[in-house]
Amino acid sequence: MSNKTICLILGGGVGSRLYPLTQHRSKPAVPIGGKYKLIDIPIANCLHSNFNQIFVLTQYNAASLNQHLKNTYNFDAFSNRHVEILAAEQRSDDMNWYRGTADAVRQSLSYIDQMDYDHLLILSGDQLYEMDLQEMLKEHVNSKAEITIATKPVTAKEATRFGIMKTSTDQRISSFIEKPAAEVVEEWKSDLDMPQKLKGKNFLASMGIYFFRKDAIQGLFSILPDALDFGKEIIPYAIENKYQVQSFLFDKYWEDIGTIRSYFDTNMALAAGSCEYKFGIEKKIFTLPSIHPPSQIRGTQMQDVLFGEGGKIAAKELSTSVVGNLTRIGEEAIIRRTVILGNDFWDENGSAEIPTIGIGKNTQIENAIIDKNARIGNNVKIIGHQDLQDSRHEHFTINNGIVIIHRNAIIPDNTLIGVEVEKAEAVCF
Repeated sequence: MSNKTICLILGGGVGSRLYPLTQHRSKPAVPIGGKYKLIDIPIANCLHSNFNQIFVLTQYNAASLNQHLKNTYNFDAFSNRHVEILAAEQRSDDMNWYRGTADAVRQSLSYIDQMDYDHLLILSGDQLYEMDLQEMLKEHVNSKAEITIATKPVTAKEATRFGIMKTSTDQRISSFIEKPAAEVVEEWKSDLDMPQKLKGKNFLASMGIYFFRKDAIQGLFSILPDALDFGKEIIPYAIENKYQVQSFLFDKYWEDIGTIRSYFDTNMALAAGSCEYKFGIEKKIFTLPSIHPPSQIRGTQMQDVLFGEGGKIAAKELSTSVVGNLTRIGEEAIIRRTVILGNDFWDENGSAEIPTIGIGKNTQIENAIIDKNARIGNNVKIIGHQDLQDSRHEHFTINNGIVIIHRNAIIPDNTLIGVEVEKAEAVCF
């Protein structure tokens, strides 16, 4: 296929549903699987599909994302590959920052249109999947489509979270609705194959991955100069006005990491080895190389753990957990069903009020996410469970029964956050 394709990866908005992980970083910069960042996934899909002109559109909390991209994706001077940052900017003819997915792409076209391309590929920066994007381009070109949307079979419950569409027998999209209400969702059933029906997946959801023919996207932006969002404005208009809009059916693993629950459950599945997605088994996932010593583990009973590098682990038990780089866990600690994002540096000095970075002795943590550089003292108990009410505090947040310890948080010795399920209450400092 022609390689005159430019890839635009959307850097994400505020990411409020992933708070507090997005308090100091954008969604695509959130760590996943112990050593990667979410942005590494779409970039790897593009590179393995031989799409070499990649731009990441950044705006919100972009410092760590920009730093990661700059330090990770360096190609030699004789390569035609590049990953570049297109940061939001104010211009004399438009003083607005990015106000939506379509607005971000429209503003970027003033730069992109100086390049030679036939098709524009638009991707999200916060999804976990492996896709041969060349296959999608092939269908896009062969069907003479102006727009092709990657679609995923979903259940009725899931359908209310996505843009849902109906297609004709030739996979042309005939109608589209953005996040249908539960009372009307049954009207949007599609005639999918029997394996999907047996799984209760009777709806076609947009994955937020689009191929646009160059003339199509330029024409749509000319007609709709104030449109801000693809799913709410651009795509419905194109379908209603008889543009050739095609569905590319993708029935393999795909997860939108949009909430704390989906983020936590995905990491737990990765740790347990039950996730259909496998990091770099056949195709490598590229990320920033770390130069840390091997992790040291002493006297720890372990089961289903993903490990980063440079850790010092002396816990009594560590199970179904993801452990990031430079993690320290003290003696007799018990860690279960926890995502530990790791640390940026070591700090060996601490006190009862301001512990050293890491997790102290005789501390128990379950159903939790520990953000970077958190200081958790000795004899601390952090237990997440479904009976806890959602709440926000200075050093931690409770979301859907999961306790998230904030980045740089200080949790003194003997602190209790959440208790046993039978007590059904949170005891907080």
